Amino acid sequence: MSSESLEHLLNLLDELKRQTGAVAARRILRTLDKLNQRRFREAEPLIRFHEMLLFLCAYPQSAGVLARAERILASFHRRIELLQSIDADLSPLEEPEVSGIVGTSVTSIFSHHMARWLARAHGSEVEIDWEGYEDSARMGETWPRFLPLLEEDALVEANVPYRDWLRAARGGSKRELPWLIERFDRLRLSERERAELYDSLKLWIRWTPARSTSTRTGMKFRHSGEIFYQREPLLRRSDVRLALEMERPALSLKRLSRREGERVLDLIRATSAIRYRELHGFTYGDPSRVLHARVGRGVEFFFNGVEPKYRLPLRAYHSAFMIRNGVPIGYAEGISIFERMEIGFNIYYTFREGESAWLYAQCLRLYRQLLGVTAFSVDPYQIGFENEEGIESGAFWFYRKMGFRPVRGDVTKLVLEEERRVAARPLYRTRPETLRELSVGHLLLEFPASESSNWDRFHIRNLGLAVQRRMAKSFAGDAERMRNAALKTVARALKLRTEELKQAEREAFENLSLVLSLIPDLSSWTKDEKQGVTRIIRAKAGRDESRYLRLMQQHPKLRSEFIRLGSA
Repeated sequence: MSSESLEHLLNLLDELKRQTGAVAARRILRTLDKLNQRRFREAEPLIRFHEMLLFLCAYPQSAGVLARAERILASFHRRIELLQSIDADLSPLEEPEVSGIVGTSVTSIFSHHMARWLARAHGSEVEIDWEGYEDSARMGETWPRFLPLLEEDALVEANVPYRDWLRAARGGSKRELPWLIERFDRLRLSERERAELYDSLKLWIRWTPARSTSTRTGMKFRHSGEIFYQREPLLRRSDVRLALEMERPALSLKRLSRREGERVLDLIRATSAIRYRELHGFTYGDPSRVLHARVGRGVEFFFNGVEPKYRLPLRAYHSAFMIRNGVPIGYAEGISIFERMEIGFNIYYTFREGESAWLYAQCLRLYRQLLGVTAFSVDPYQIGFENEEGIESGAFWFYRKMGFRPVRGDVTKLVLEEERRVAARPLYRTRPETLRELSVGHLLLEFPASESSNWDRFHIRNLGLAVQRRMAKSFAGDAERMRNAALKTVARALKLRTEELKQAEREAFENLSLVLSLIPDLSSWTKDEKQGVTRIIRAKAGRDESRYLRLMQQHPKLRSEFIRLGSA
């Protein structure tokens, strides 16, 4: 066996994984063979090895490197079993950045919708983690709906053995979580009410995947193109010109069948859950509106909207999922109104050294092509506001060097000062406390670029707060009275016959009317302007929210009013 230390071999592989060419590929293969012969007796070095193997699967230098990395991963469960057999400390395997390795489990509080999906798709692999559960009072308030006579115990006794009641009721026919989910599904309540009731329990769910393909170790998507081998250096941020990328020819898009869309969304949900993540657009994704695009360099995007009953009241929501050579590498969410999108972008921890700037450019390119959005906003959290990971990674400068600008004058002044320091001292690094000051406001990027914008002071929250103030001032805090008044006022102004609206359209109208009722001269708008608003209302409940956005972008009067109200 080689006398080289385990740490030396891991450091060498970490250095080699970003190199290219035949020589690098041969050195990687030799290093992989040496590491494959080692017995790992601690979790941290084993995690490092696992993550580098995943990186090589997504960014392989050759077919040999890819095959070797996949073969080692296929037997990785034995390494986890060894750690378990020697009682090694396995807690590092539970960290969100590296969770989901084969042979391990994840434990989290999932929403009703995600818990139901886990129970249906992976029922034999999930269980409720009762250890340390402290919300038993909620069970006493909730479970009597489907456990007869439980009130006899719950209302007057201390230390009620709720699991005994549960065990007796289900009769051992099913595992606890699937049985509970079925009981909630049978309640004569709306889906939203059932979800609120289930979520109030705050149940911890442990998922232990039985199949390697449900773990980060073995999870792969069907790759529709040839494997892209990394024979040239990885693209750096300085290699990417965002404006040029946005002007490239339109991507070729394919709409998946509903069945295929459901399969893809199931894989995405599993990919998210195994990482302790739950994204609205994936949890409630519309399987009939999943698009697929190949953007080059082995990268593919899956793009989807949200089913009408789960949509946001005002903004449109679209998510995107990224794979490279079949390996999941990250995701994005775009929340849009008119041409402005709030964009969240995340490359999984393992792949952040792999062309993140180029991937970001392709994500914006896809969103612009599909939705017509031209103003991209980054939330302060993404760049470090109350997010130490963002501070440690220097996320602010990633976006700044991509062309984003602060919308606050005080932040702009600080940015210019920091950029002068960098220009004068190339080795200068912004201090963490300064990065925290830089992260207090949104960043904005527009096409074409501008130094200021009507969107600079806009916050969607301002629209909601304006509605609350009207409710307090004119309706004594009565939401129902305000909703009814807004419906009547706006319907009369638009000459809209609400009885002709479908149920989903009426719900969209109820939400939009709350803001429309704040426009003082709505009744004096032209016939075309009013009809345009009616089309927007109907489109909000339509098959795809992209039409809703496109119609909004064609209505300058409505746009100006939303910006005015959202900037106050």
